[in-house]
Amino acid sequence: MADSTVKKYYDGLAQGKLLGKKCNKCGGVTFPPTTACNECGSYEQDWTELSGRGRLLFLSHGIAPPPNPRFNDLAPYGYGHVKLEEGVYVQAIITGVDISPDALRKHFEAGPSPVIPDILDVEGLPVLAFKAG
Repeated sequence: MADSTVKKYYDGLAQGKLLGKKCNKCGGVTFPPTTACNECGSYEQDWTELSGRGRLLFLSHGIAPPPNPRFNDLAPYGYGHVKLEEGVYVQAIITGVDISPDALRKHFEAGPSPVIPDILDVEGLPVLAFKAG
């Protein structure tokens, strides 16, 4: 029986790795990983480790209260859209940023900025975040 895609993804995060899938048919990268390629729908994929490096394209504040009580201790937090070097887009918590209205405006005016992975331990669950640099 094949390993669970979700379990392997979270096990990778727990080890500080961003694991995705690379399609053997079209070469597309799917992240977070699923059983089928996001580009062509093929099931012929292999696991690949992503760099985690990317550019923060958009930054906003997290909603309060958070959508799940496990995130209460993080609130308020930044939330953004990241484009990874591998070309995939990710929505995630953004750490190391000020989310005041003035700071958000300055970030928007400055344009995309570099980010690196910042995997958080949220009540025993590894959660992907990115740290603005």
